[in-house]
Amino acid sequence: MDYLSLLFGLAGLWYGTELTIRGAVTVASRLGVSEFIVGVAILSIGSDLPELAIAIDGAIINLRAGDASDVIVGTAIGSSLGQIGFVLGTAALMSYLTLPRSMIFQHGSVLLGSALLLGIFGFDGTVSRTEGIALLVVYFIYFMALFGDRRKSADPDGEEGPIGNARAWLYLAVGLGIVGICAELTVSGAIDVAAALGISEAFIAVIIIGLGTSLPELSISVGAAIKKRARMSVGNLVGSNIFDTLVPVGAAAAIAMLRFDANLLRFDLPFLFFLTLVVLVFFLRKRGIQKGEAVIILALYGSYLLLKLSRVF
Repeated sequence: MDYLSLLFGLAGLWYGTELTIRGAVTVASRLGVSEFIVGVAILSIGSDLPELAIAIDGAIINLRAGDASDVIVGTAIGSSLGQIGFVLGTAALMSYLTLPRSMIFQHGSVLLGSALLLGIFGFDGTVSRTEGIALLVVYFIYFMALFGDRRKSADPDGEEGPIGNARAWLYLAVGLGIVGICAELTVSGAIDVAAALGISEAFIAVIIIGLGTSLPELSISVGAAIKKRARMSVGNLVGSNIFDTLVPVGAAAAIAMLRFDANLLRFDLPFLFFLTLVVLVFFLRKRGIQKGEAVIILALYGSYLLLKLSRVF
C-alpha cells in the first residue's frame, strides 16, 4: 500500500503539472503579463501553500504552550534550499534557463534581501510578532510591485493559449490542487517506504521530507523547463523562495513569537544566502544557467546535504 501511495502521488504530480502549466500559459496571455510574473506571483504561492499551512498549524501549537518553532523555520529554510539547489539544478539540466539582466537584478536583490532580513530578525534567537508582521509587509509590497508594471506583457516565451479564460483559471486551480495533494501523498508514501526499509529517521528528515516539501516546485518548474517555458520555470522558483523566507515565518510569528534555532542561523541560512548568490552570479555572467552550471549547483546542494547529515550523526 505504501508503494501504491508513492506511485499514485508521483503520477498525480505530473498530471497536475500538465493542467497547471496549460492554465498558466493562457492566464499569462489573457492578463497581459509575462510567464515569469505568473510563475512568481501565482504558481509560487499555490505550490507553497503546504509550507504556509505547516507554519500556521505550528503557530497554533505555540499558542497552546507547545513549541513548533524549529519545524516552522526549518521548513521554510530547508524548502528554499531544496528549490534553489536541487529543483533549479534539475530544471537547468532539462533546458537552458535564462532571464534578462534587469529581471536578475530586480528579483535577485529581493531574493538575497529576504534571506538577509530573516537572518537579521532571527539574530537574537527569536522572531517577534512585530518582526513577523514586517516580513509580511515586505512580501505584500513586492507582490503589488509585480503587477505595477504592465510593460512585462511582452514575453517571447508566451503565446495565446488554446483554451478560454474561465477554463484556464479552472485548469490552474485544479492543477495546483492536484499538485499540492499529491505532493503530500508522495511524501507520506516515501516516509512509510523508508521506514519499512529500515532507513534512519535522520535520513528521512533531512533528505525525504526536506526534498518532499519542494515536490510541487520540482514538478512545475521541471515540467515548464521541458516545455521550453524557461521564464515560468525560473519565476516559480524565485517566487517560491521569496515567499518561503517571508510569508510562512512572518505569518507564524505574527500569531505567536518564534524561537530561531542557532544552528539554522549559523549554518543553514548562510548556506542559503551563499547558494542564492552563486545562482545569481551564474545568471549574470552568461545570462542563463546551462548544464555545466546546473551540475555545480547540484553538487553544492549535495555538499550541503552531506554536511547536514554529518552534523546529525
